[in-house]
Amino acid sequence: MALWTLIGLAKGKATTPWPLHGDVTGQEGLFGMPRYNPDLCDAGCTVCAEVCPTAAITMRPDNRGLEIDYGRCVVCQLCTEACPTEAMAKSSDWAFGVRDRTDLCWVEQSVAAARERDPARGAFRRSLHIRHVDGGSCNGCESELQALNNPFYNMHRLGIFFTPSPRFADLLLVTGPVTHAMEEPVRAAYDAMPEPRWVMATGTCAVSGGVAGGGYACNSGLDGMLPVDVFLPGCPPNPAAIIEALLMFLGRAPQRVTGGRIGE
Repeated sequence: MALWTLIGLAKGKATTPWPLHGDVTGQEGLFGMPRYNPDLCDAGCTVCAEVCPTAAITMRPDNRGLEIDYGRCVVCQLCTEACPTEAMAKSSDWAFGVRDRTDLCWVEQSVAAARERDPARGAFRRSLHIRHVDGGSCNGCESELQALNNPFYNMHRLGIFFTPSPRFADLLLVTGPVTHAMEEPVRAAYDAMPEPRWVMATGTCAVSGGVAGGGYACNSGLDGMLPVDVFLPGCPPNPAAIIEALLMFLGRAPQRVTGGRIGE
């Protein structure tokens, strides 16, 4: 028996019981999306908006407070470092997935909107096959996607699998801002999928274009190109965030963000 086999048997299971049990996600202590506290914000202060590289933070037209779009946030932490009052504060909140793009935009009062349940999705609660297409990403999201199949996360135990062919896929998972060269392959993959079919924009680039969005070589993500069913920002979203977004899509986990507010 090989030495590494003996070491593996001695150590036991490496797979985390999360999300079925416990809270060991493998992402403890990492910085997440910045949290906004408007009560601490100085009137007329624009420091955080000026340093934001993707215009995720902008001033309202009436100059009375900030508009924040987490769908454009690349989690660079520049706003938290520049803010003089800690109105933009560091947090360990992941980039959580949402069904409605507007839920990634901060609003004064968060009200959970009633959403119609897709009856076709119920049949896929215990088994989902994903076709991934790289729409011109930096490979940061791909690195996190690869971790889903490692021994720690072992996504297959949840009944979620990657498939090499769109003809066997239920969900098209797209990363990257979708360069002009990748527009046709992305559409072709979607057209080849059988009904019912769904789309997940993974990473800030796929949600809004990120840093490269709207440039000469690419689009601003999937917006207006395909009907998106799940939006998951992050640069990149970590493996636990991807798993939770997929479970939320399947109705096996709640949506934790409404109106840009986490857990409210």
